[in-house]
Amino acid sequence: MLDFQFPVLDETEIQKLMSLFQTDHQVASQSGSEDTNPAVCSTDERKRKRMISNRESARRSRWRKKKHLENLSNEVNRLLVQNREYKHRLGSVTHQCHIVGRDNERLTYEYLALRTKLCDLYRILVTMQLQ
Repeated sequence: MLDFQFPVLDETEIQKLMSLFQTDHQVASQSGSEDTNPAVCSTDERKRKRMISNRESARRSRWRKKKHLENLSNEVNRLLVQNREYKHRLGSVTHQCHIVGRDNERLTYEYLALRTKLCDLYRILVTMQLQ
């Protein structure tokens, strides 16, 4: 699950945002003097404000989508690296398991050989004591 992180804006992004606010303020102050009919002015003004609001909302939505895609891409890359590391570790553990299995098999044969020798020596000892 991805956690939302507040964006860190660089200087150019901050300047772009500031210019948008300044442009909106200038357009709003100029549009009041153009129309003389207050009803037309208020309807047009509301439409214009709504259009600006919709554009800003769409811009923020695109920005969130872009950041979300970047986060997902980073997560995919992180998981690919982690998967590669796990595969490497699994290969190492499998190799070690194979080595331990061979050593175990060798030690089992060695144990059986020594046990056989011990039994033979025990029989010789018993035979020598009976004589």
